[in-house]
Amino acid sequence: MSPAPTPGTVQVIPLPGLPEVTAGMDLAAALAEAVARAGGLRDGDVLAVSSKLVSKALGLRVGAPADREDVVAAQSVRVVAERLTPAGVTRVVESVAGPVLAAAGVDASNTGPEGGLLLLPRDPDAVARDLHAALRRTPGAAARFGLLLTDTAGRPWREGQTDLALGACGLRVLEDLRGGEDADGRPLSVTSRAVADELAAAADLVKGKASGTGAALVRGLPELVLGTGADGNGGSGDAAAAGARSLVRTGPGDWFALGHREALRSALGAPPGSPAAAEVGLPSVLPESGAARTARATRLALLGLAADHRVEVQGSLDEGLVVRAEDPVLAGRVATRLELALAAEDLSVQVRVVSRPGTD
Repeated sequence: MSPAPTPGTVQVIPLPGLPEVTAGMDLAAALAEAVARAGGLRDGDVLAVSSKLVSKALGLRVGAPADREDVVAAQSVRVVAERLTPAGVTRVVESVAGPVLAAAGVDASNTGPEGGLLLLPRDPDAVARDLHAALRRTPGAAARFGLLLTDTAGRPWREGQTDLALGACGLRVLEDLRGGEDADGRPLSVTSRAVADELAAAADLVKGKASGTGAALVRGLPELVLGTGADGNGGSGDAAAAGARSLVRTGPGDWFALGHREALRSALGAPPGSPAAAEVGLPSVLPESGAARTARATRLALLGLAADHRVEVQGSLDEGLVVRAEDPVLAGRVATRLELALAAEDLSVQVRVVSRPGTD
């Protein structure tokens, strides 16, 4: 018998040997068998399950020849940012599933022999509750355990990807430390730890992306696991136990609802994901010439002007740009739009106005 771990020690235990999950499979039974091989589900454990396993079991798959961009659009609430890449257009979106992430979580990797595209569940917390309830009915299940559905996402201002909590049941997703004191006795006023995301990231260290291990146990944090209430979250009504969707920051609390380029382009009538944005042209993740960026800014500045408006933009980055139009009001309006459009390209260029063509 292995010795009890030192208090404060956290163990992350991979659960290998899961079969290839197919639509309609009893995922709870397969997970219970994997947990049993690892010594069983103990009181206070957290079971982290890749959302890909759930998507396969629920049949959330779109087969070929589906257009990936159309599928991503159908799984998106709004587009936050978009760029041209060597593989096509990549969009960061607020997904129907909740989180803000690339391509709405639509995934073409590790999809199994059937291939196609896997989708995230539309209500991950409800799926987590159902799976939690099914596991509680399996023989030998612990009375008190937490369950996480995890998915992979990038983060603003940070390279690489990490796993986050997509759905949760039976555990606190936030540890609110406000009102307490730090180690020096000073009051804590803003600290609220996203412990569900930390658990998901820890589990991913042993699940991996290429190992085929889609689930893991996190052991040693029983204080984060709730009791067995009828609602599957301990019956606590605590906001910290409200599920992983409560971790998504949108609306008034979202300081970064759009990328800076997308915000400026939206103000000029070309919001991300719109036909107007495609008409103007999308920025690329690859280096672009100043001339190409200036041309895109010019198209944006002139967006929406009727063909009978006689206005033109001339010049270059080095010499500056000139807006020419017979109507001085129109010329001024286009010049203002052009300055904003150039800012969306991170270009600083002098813009002059000439209200009568052929004069300076």
